[in-house]
Amino acid sequence: MTWSWTLFRYLARQFIVGVGTVYAGFLFLALSIDIVGLADHTAEKHVPTSVVIGMALLQLPDLGLKLMSFAVLLGGVFAFVRLSRSQELIAIRAAGVSAWDLLAPSLAVAVALGVFTVMALTPLTSRMLVQYSEMEAKYIRGQASQLAISRNGLWLRQGDAHSQSVIHALRVANQGLRLEDVIVFRYGENDRFMGRIDAHSAVLETGAWTMRDAWVSGPEGKSVYHPVYSFETTLTPAQIQESFASPSTISFWDLPYFIATARKAGFSAVRYVLYFDSLLVMPAMFAAMVFMAASFSLRLARMGGLLSVILYSALAGFGVYFFANVTEALGESGILPTALAASAPAAAAILLGMTLVFHQEDG
Repeated sequence: MTWSWTLFRYLARQFIVGVGTVYAGFLFLALSIDIVGLADHTAEKHVPTSVVIGMALLQLPDLGLKLMSFAVLLGGVFAFVRLSRSQELIAIRAAGVSAWDLLAPSLAVAVALGVFTVMALTPLTSRMLVQYSEMEAKYIRGQASQLAISRNGLWLRQGDAHSQSVIHALRVANQGLRLEDVIVFRYGENDRFMGRIDAHSAVLETGAWTMRDAWVSGPEGKSVYHPVYSFETTLTPAQIQESFASPSTISFWDLPYFIATARKAGFSAVRYVLYFDSLLVMPAMFAAMVFMAASFSLRLARMGGLLSVILYSALAGFGVYFFANVTEALGESGILPTALAASAPAAAAILLGMTLVFHQEDG
């Protein structure tokens, strides 16, 4: 059959409407649940309602990014079921359009949506999530520690309302628990300079950094040498790992540089590589959701059963989500290569969806 671009645009528009409708519903539910959750966490901290709503809005794009695959799946089901209920699907098939031609507009839209999401939306999402993380640390956790890496080494801030310390290290070992070539700048209230510490190395132990070959100076600048010097801290190994930037707070365009810098600084970059690979395969994952939606929805035209279609589609979506979590855990542990761990769920979903479509199309 020679493709009619009028029909192509019509089917693409139906798919966009279906995905948009489902996605809008998901965002509304996610925002409502997030506001209630944040209000519960901040109830005893007297956080203004406007701050709670602002935090929920800042986190919403990241939640929406996680829900988008489900929106493509259920939006595709919604679009195909609507075409089936209106008898349009039967008329299109009777005109000689195969299931593969029928899916072409939806696949094109899904892949384009995946590319747009990765290249345009993730940079915006990461910036908003960084702002959310800062507000969460301030209003919920009450933490004043922050870690960042650059090509010039690592910077770590620790302290509370009464004192602050800024730690710089040229090299890192043991995932941030051992620092080498360390400089510590100490500040009191109102950012009053209290002195600095220069040490060959620092190891995080319970309640303190144990420094070797340390020169300690006060506000007047006079230095005193200490073979071993203990510098108090409230940081724990878990807090240092939590302070390290989450992969979703980093833009798609900045991830390659961040991965290279993290490796140079001595940190493991496996989860960042895995996240980057998962973004690369996102268009394929969206295409897989179209195949999954079609494999259940096209059956409706022949056998009926809207509730069963929705149920099977939802179960399939959760199955893919569970499988993705399993492969992600295997990838982070090093059992699977990151590229395989990121692409396996999309590949499995595409193969399963295509198999089911083949079965219904060619019997």
